[in-house]
Amino acid sequence: MLAVSVPLMVTAAIIGATHTAAGPDHYLPFIAMARIGRWSTRKLVWVTLLCGVGHVLSSVVIGMVGIAFGLGLDLLNRIESARGDLAGWLLTGFGLAYLIWGIRHAIRNRPHAHFHVHADGTAHCHPHVHQGEHLHVHAHTIGSRQDPSEKTVESMTPWVLFTIFLFGPCEALIPMVMFPAASGDMSGVAWVTAVFGIATLATMTAIVIAAHRGISFVRLGRWQRYDRALAGAAVLGCGVLVMAGL
Repeated sequence: MLAVSVPLMVTAAIIGATHTAAGPDHYLPFIAMARIGRWSTRKLVWVTLLCGVGHVLSSVVIGMVGIAFGLGLDLLNRIESARGDLAGWLLTGFGLAYLIWGIRHAIRNRPHAHFHVHADGTAHCHPHVHQGEHLHVHAHTIGSRQDPSEKTVESMTPWVLFTIFLFGPCEALIPMVMFPAASGDMSGVAWVTAVFGIATLATMTAIVIAAHRGISFVRLGRWQRYDRALAGAAVLGCGVLVMAGL
């Protein structure tokens, strides 16, 4: 049994890493949302791991149910395919909603100038945006206003991503766990599952950390107010790729 499990474990590690690296939906949403939300590296890692664990365990549960009830591999693959379609729709919907919200934010945050006349007769003109800090502080105001929806959206984002990844299937895992299960090698099932999961989580985490640090040096300049729209477009693109089966 061990002789069978060792090659499977090596295969599980390779497939776990390669299928994760080849699928931008495994890491691009985290990179985009971390930049917009100004997540710390620690928060980015925890959100990524949380979603990754949900992503892997959901397929593990389906695989275990299949083993327990003797379901065929074809049926399990159809179930995973249906889950993949649902995850694609959810990711696409989230990306589209975020894109629309980002465009709305950019329009409302368009810089413009205000002309002021003070009590002493002096007049001046200063630029500002509605959702950022004023460049000029008046005596009657703190000088900054923030869209309440911004905090709400950013606080919900990790949980939305977790829900999407919970439905996201690990199609490659099911055949690998069914093979040792067919011969009654449940220790092989456990080892293959663990190795696949660790390889997947490690690859996701490594990519998001490296990319997060890399894009921290990127400055959008005058296009900064479109950052949320760009993040939404990136997530939307991932959803479209998932739905297309790429």
